[in-house]
Amino acid sequence: MADGLLIIGSSQAGVSLATSLRALGYDDPITLLGDENHRPYQRPALSKEWLQGEITNESLMFRTHDYWVEHRIDVVKNERIIRIEKRDDGSGVAHSLSGARFAFDRLALGVGARPRRLLLDGVDLPGVLYLRNADDALELKARVPDVRDVVVIGGGFIGIEAAASLNRMGRRVTLLEAATRLVPRAVGEETSAYLLDHHRAAGIDVVLEAGVRRIVPRGDRVGGVELSDGRVVAADLVLVGVGVIPNTELAESIGLVCDNGVRVDECALASDGVTVAVGDCANLPNPVPGAPQGDRVRFESVNNAIEQAKVAAYAITGRREEYARIPWFWSNQGDVKLQIAGLSTGHDRTLVRGDAERGKHSVLYYRGDRVLAADCINHPLDFMAVRNALSKGLSIPYDAAADPSVSLKSVTVDPTALVGAD
Repeated sequence: MADGLLIIGSSQAGVSLATSLRALGYDDPITLLGDENHRPYQRPALSKEWLQGEITNESLMFRTHDYWVEHRIDVVKNERIIRIEKRDDGSGVAHSLSGARFAFDRLALGVGARPRRLLLDGVDLPGVLYLRNADDALELKARVPDVRDVVVIGGGFIGIEAAASLNRMGRRVTLLEAATRLVPRAVGEETSAYLLDHHRAAGIDVVLEAGVRRIVPRGDRVGGVELSDGRVVAADLVLVGVGVIPNTELAESIGLVCDNGVRVDECALASDGVTVAVGDCANLPNPVPGAPQGDRVRFESVNNAIEQAKVAAYAITGRREEYARIPWFWSNQGDVKLQIAGLSTGHDRTLVRGDAERGKHSVLYYRGDRVLAADCINHPLDFMAVRNALSKGLSIPYDAAADPSVSLKSVTVDPTALVGAD
């Protein structure tokens, strides 16, 4: 009997790969293996709707038990793979910490990433938490009723989302960001400024250029955070969100090339030409049409996990389908719904479209006369217009978009019609 496909990692990417394969008619056995003692679940809501009690545990689950049974996908929980024996043809055996063995004809890695840890005195005190998986979220939720002052270290998406949720839950929240603005890696200055003003107005004490010296104890648990200027911010709970590190250890152990993730080609194939890697752990060629030759990216988004899993499924079934999609992202931060279409890298000018009365705010990024990307806050129509334009190779003239009353969809054009298009 065939051993089939072993997918290590039951996150969004692993689940999407398994379900995509069955949709394509793949009939070999599929084992979907995770190291948590939970059924496969969605992570994005952990810092938002689930933390605030707006959705139930069951709502987080990707599929019902009956679905996995009906589609003959063997879901294995609570098994951490520590060693892999892989043959030249891509088959092999994976060994778990428990001593269990999982034979496979082909291997897929959807092992994700782990939180970047702070290297400071006091980080091991009770009450210093990270938020990446369900167990992290369960601990955070259990502690919240007993805390008043919360310090969030890190002004990226996870940090801001959690800070906004905790603020809405009535906690006194201080958000510390080492950079000069919020979310500096993902959005432009105008969007950062909007987010800063909004969250401060909502009651979050946002401190930029905040150097953290140490975590201060109060008795045997956390009591505050000492900044580089000597100020101590009181804290009953400290939540750290300073980025993630892709999990590449297993890939490296079997000789796969890794560089800020497992290096894969346009079809999600790793350097051995057989193993696939998908999701947060994968470093792939920039999928945006027209991207510079050799440019590579590693995305941490649901959309990427789903789309890349689809091309990986094609590769496993023998069909070559290259990943060439427009990336998009979202972040729900209290009353802010931020949607991002495209990548702003290489832009040379921006255009701000605002509607303060209705809380809508969009920033469009241009290179010459071509739109590259957009950050859209509470403005889904702008987001969809830019996303659709980019996916069809179209553009939105700068001058036409400058009027915020104009529908971007109505002025979308073929870029060859633009004067001065590069």
